[in-house]
Amino acid sequence: MWIDRDIERLLLQRARTRPVVVLTGARQTGKTSLVRRLFAEHAFVTLDLPSEAEQAETDPGSFLARHPPPVIVDEVQYAPGLFRHLKTVVDRDRQPGAFVLTGSQPMTLMRSVSDSLAGRADIVELEPLSFAEAKAARPELVPEEFLVRGGFPELYGDPTIDARGYLQSYLATYLERDVRQLLNVSSLRDYERFLRIAALRSAQLLNRADLARDVGISGSTAAAWLSVLEASHQLVLLEPWYGNPTRSLVKRPKLYIRDTGLAAFLCGVFDADALRSSPLAGPLWETLACAEFRRTQLNRRGGWDLHFWNDRSREADFVLHRGGRFRLADAKWTERPRRRDADTLRKVGAVLPAGSVDGMAVVCRAPNRYPLGDGVEALPLEALATSEEWH
Repeated sequence: MWIDRDIERLLLQRARTRPVVVLTGARQTGKTSLVRRLFAEHAFVTLDLPSEAEQAETDPGSFLARHPPPVIVDEVQYAPGLFRHLKTVVDRDRQPGAFVLTGSQPMTLMRSVSDSLAGRADIVELEPLSFAEAKAARPELVPEEFLVRGGFPELYGDPTIDARGYLQSYLATYLERDVRQLLNVSSLRDYERFLRIAALRSAQLLNRADLARDVGISGSTAAAWLSVLEASHQLVLLEPWYGNPTRSLVKRPKLYIRDTGLAAFLCGVFDADALRSSPLAGPLWETLACAEFRRTQLNRRGGWDLHFWNDRSREADFVLHRGGRFRLADAKWTERPRRRDADTLRKVGAVLPAGSVDGMAVVCRAPNRYPLGDGVEALPLEALATSEEWH
């Protein structure tokens, strides 16, 4: 079963204007399936095959002679030596969409693109499914179920797949393939414990010292492992808003696991019933809201910068900023937010430049949108995904 992706239009548009398009993202987000569907006339080769990867790395001229453009090269990070030769080929003939590349290890991939294909390649990032995308495939889906199941497309293409078993397998594959290749980790068990403790801190301010102490590793090791989590698309660090001169604003980022299904699994929350009774429901709901905001910006190039606000007396989970305009949002695990649930948003809005706030919302589990007063509205997750003003 094919699930339409919001990013399809953007990807096609980029292929009409650039000779090289690079689609990156975490494993199992659907990169290969997406490019093969959108660029069905392109030839296809995957560097997951060791023989192909070896030739692409050691003899890129012969490799490209065997696979001339237009061509899709899957898992291209396994042959960084190919990029320099691609530059020569592209400079000889800048045919739009000639090379569509996919990769899931951006530390290697992005370094190669920036060194060899600057000005020639457009990079597009594919996130897991949004709630709206998943719900289009499964109309009966509710936000709580989506949160614990996560956004990996295979879980919705075949609803009979056991999500817990799938995520366990995903975690094992991630540790064995990505972590071993990106980092010299002496104990994958320590790294897995680090990942689980990071998931328990999702939607919290990052404290590297506490994280390192709880795992029993040094601060420098914790910093290196956080970098790998970011680079492998498992974690995002959301930066605070610095545009206001208030000196009491925090300077530390907030930590979010990118896929809520993986976050819930790592926290031991395996189904919607367990989520409803869990003390982690609030942080996991905020993690989902963060993912939805990020996806809408990446998929549609909305142009809003995403931050948060936190000082001694005011807090907003999400601050969207674009050209001096703002939108503010909080995530609340409630089906019926009340006026007082938006008090902190109003306080943040009051210290921003007069007339600069275009909207404020409490992202919640309410069945419908409704006003909470003073320009704040209750915004269901599904409405967040479909409301143009929040894109």
